[in-house]
Amino acid sequence: MFDVDKWQEIFSTIKKNKLRTFLTGFSVAWGIFMLIVLLGSGYGLENGVRRQFEDDGTRIIGIHQGTTTKAYKGMQPGRQIQFTNEDYMALSNIANVDNSTGRFTIEGSQPIAYKNDYGNFNIYAIHPVYNYVAASFVTQGRFINEIDIDKKRKVICIGKLVYEALFKDGEDAIGKYVSINGLSFKVVGVFDDKSGDRVLNRVYIPISTAQGVFSSQGDMTSVYLVFDEADIPLSRKVEAEARKLLAQRHKYDVTDRRAVFFDNSIVDFKRFLDLFRNIRLFIWIIGMGTIIAGIVGVSNIMMIVVKDRTKEIGVRKALGATPWSVISLILQESLLITAFAGYIGLVLGVGLLELISSTLPDIEFFSQPQINFDVAIGATLVLILAGAIAGFVPARKAASVKPVVALRDE
Repeated sequence: MFDVDKWQEIFSTIKKNKLRTFLTGFSVAWGIFMLIVLLGSGYGLENGVRRQFEDDGTRIIGIHQGTTTKAYKGMQPGRQIQFTNEDYMALSNIANVDNSTGRFTIEGSQPIAYKNDYGNFNIYAIHPVYNYVAASFVTQGRFINEIDIDKKRKVICIGKLVYEALFKDGEDAIGKYVSINGLSFKVVGVFDDKSGDRVLNRVYIPISTAQGVFSSQGDMTSVYLVFDEADIPLSRKVEAEARKLLAQRHKYDVTDRRAVFFDNSIVDFKRFLDLFRNIRLFIWIIGMGTIIAGIVGVSNIMMIVVKDRTKEIGVRKALGATPWSVISLILQESLLITAFAGYIGLVLGVGLLELISSTLPDIEFFSQPQINFDVAIGATLVLILAGAIAGFVPARKAASVKPVVALRDE
């Protein structure tokens, strides 16, 4: 039953000690505020890193050519490893690899022109699957396809910034021809990408076309192995097979890690997830420590309250008040202070995160700081429990006071 007299007494006590109550509540509010802000910032960092992985694919092993650093069977170190179409086919046939794409990067920015407009842009010669690796999305037309590869078509898919530089006033680029070193390429698509200007200044052409135009040796600078589903052990197994295969084909020491470089996004993504799991745990420890400091302050204040009201408590008990009625009085005051102050801290923390999320533009490794509903509920439950603990010790002490001793208190 709701006891009006008891609550009037609680509010009267709080009103008489405004500064003490404010400072106590502030420590609790600050603790929950910092917990929410730190957790939200942690999620912002995690979202940024997740976005970076999503922009480059999360189930990929990238293999890049390098230079040998160890002598092998009479051959001196310093040999440049050059991938070929045969390497690509051999790597694509490794068990458990679901798809693959090669990449031939044309050295340096190349001049690309349309009518009187031109600019220097990066040319990537690729297979169609590379669109999964780059995680770009086509906004006009289409991407490079298998028919382009088979027929060695001179077609091109251009980045958004390339389109804006060459095609003025929103002119439709699809079907138009641009010039690369005097050769005409038909624009079949325009793509966008969340990674930013670095990718949007690229153009993609069929790798078979590039190998005929820019190289006569079937050169390839990178190979990407793509998996529909893969865990770390499987990716490690495929990586080991790929290392052994390439070492045999190019005759270098398989332990030479600089001859060929591997980027295992499956392992890297798992490593980042583990890192942010540990960061969240660390943030919880710091936040809980701050909250506990505030709760200790509440408990100390309630001890002072009990001391100041010793005689009053004695009178209550002499008039027949039960121990539970005394305990509930102290507990309710403690819960009121912690719950109200904690709620204020929670609201301010969430409000600040929403403000940052709506006004701060997404940067490379920080995006949409937020706190989910489950965490907010968990923080609220922690506050309720902490408030009960903070008030229980002084409440128990108050309930154990003997009326005769209390009435003698000065």
